[in-house]
Amino acid sequence: MTDTQPIQAPEGRDAWRAALEGSKTRDVEFTSISGTPLEPLYGPDDVQGTPEDQLGYPGQFPYTRGVHPTMYRGRLWTMRQFAGFGTARETNERFKFLLEHGQTGLSVAFDFPTLMGRDSDDEMCRGEVGQVGVAISSLADMEQLFDGIPMGEVSTSMTINGPAPILLAFYIACAERQGVDPAVIRGTVQNDILKEYQAQHAWLVPPEPALRMITDVMEYCSTQVPKWNTISISGYHIREAGSTAAQELAFTLANGLEYVRRGIARGMDVDAFAPRLSFFFDSHLDFFEEIAKFRAARRIWARKLREEFGAKDPRSWMLRFHTQTAGVSLTAQQPENNIVRTAFEALAAVLGGTQSLHTNSMDETLSLPTEKAVKIALRTQQVIAEETEVAHVADPLGGSYFVEAMTDRLEAEAEAYFAEVEKRGGVVPSIEAGYFQKEIHDSAVSYQRAVERGRKRVVGVNCYTEGEEDLEIELHRIRPEVEQEARENLARLRAERDQERAATSLQAIRSGCHDGSNLLELFVAAAHADCTLGEIAQVLREEFGEYVEPKIL
Repeated sequence: MTDTQPIQAPEGRDAWRAALEGSKTRDVEFTSISGTPLEPLYGPDDVQGTPEDQLGYPGQFPYTRGVHPTMYRGRLWTMRQFAGFGTARETNERFKFLLEHGQTGLSVAFDFPTLMGRDSDDEMCRGEVGQVGVAISSLADMEQLFDGIPMGEVSTSMTINGPAPILLAFYIACAERQGVDPAVIRGTVQNDILKEYQAQHAWLVPPEPALRMITDVMEYCSTQVPKWNTISISGYHIREAGSTAAQELAFTLANGLEYVRRGIARGMDVDAFAPRLSFFFDSHLDFFEEIAKFRAARRIWARKLREEFGAKDPRSWMLRFHTQTAGVSLTAQQPENNIVRTAFEALAAVLGGTQSLHTNSMDETLSLPTEKAVKIALRTQQVIAEETEVAHVADPLGGSYFVEAMTDRLEAEAEAYFAEVEKRGGVVPSIEAGYFQKEIHDSAVSYQRAVERGRKRVVGVNCYTEGEEDLEIELHRIRPEVEQEARENLARLRAERDQERAATSLQAIRSGCHDGSNLLELFVAAAHADCTLGEIAQVLREEFGEYVEPKIL
């Protein structure tokens, strides 16, 4: 048989495989991006169970095919571009630019000092203020950030974790200053501390007091801010740190289930807080694996909440999620290629049924995105929504042998990880022993070696290269005056505030760390007293201690 002769259609899969013997194949590894070997063809024998058990219908348990009956026929996903740089005033201008060009939700990127609970005038933060996100040290900064933006109408996502309850307090207080009832504000605070210990490393205090603050947020918001998503349980950073798709799925859901356990242990009814839990996933370049990952996530969550935790409200069973395209897939070489990568990743997120989507800009490996780059990224979503027609049908790839087999495989791998974590004593003991961290590290190293050896090909990096390239794209630069302006603003705030009120608020937090008070309630009061982020965070460090991560190598 030559390569040009067609293979005759045999009877049965084994005969078909036999007919393939001796056929020429390309010299590449036929695996998923996660390293899982792939069959040359998928059929009925690769799918487990019956369609009724595994799939159901959109908007019905187990939600494999989507959380809403009409999916995007009823409403498109929220187009929420991540933005933040320099001062609150500059980021406010970028927010207004995005809203004017069709963005339907805001997403705040904070700088490193803010992420680590440090004020802009902290000596540890020299050179970092406003560089990779917006600098927010006080309620006054938050007011500038949302100046002229109606907080009762816009939905806002805030990507912050260790100091998340403090930033949420600033946001609630800011809404109140605008005259907006916190009961009507909508949005999400990431507030997912477990994955910080596993992957991203932006923490304030050890796991147990951090989890206490998260349950404080869940409890407070269930009555005071009922439309707010209190946690965005994030697999994105786990994947960006180098995990496989199965690890992202398993570790993210394991963290989510731990938050559910903590809420129940606090005495809360699962149906009182579970509907306000949301998720945040990466959409990587392995098109079908990503779609399958999203579908498996919905199915696992629905079954766990209903069968293990006894949730009665269908809203508790529904896994709703935001997606961001994969930052680690972007390359500094030939950066225009990143537009194509982002488009495929965004399409996978839509076909996987996301509720909200951020598309990365082509220049983000080199700098914060320019207005031109971020507009192209937003237009990418709009082309998918308006021109491809993929939003007309719910779960259009449902029933594909390949997609269903991948969904089943990822679910099975996730269950195996759940069992391993349980055997190790649960999520927190597994973090303290370095289990998650080592699993992610090993996967990252494996993929990097595959790229370096050319077994995984990256266009412009290890194939189709063009030698030394001159970058001809405009880059965004942060003004050098930003840090000094922030320091001056903080000095003015501290000089003009009611010092006694600020001191009393900080003392209340110090006491609240030990007397069982709801800390978010105390943070809101401290925000109104013009206490700064760093001042509040320092009280927490002093009372709870600082976390020291385990050595895994």
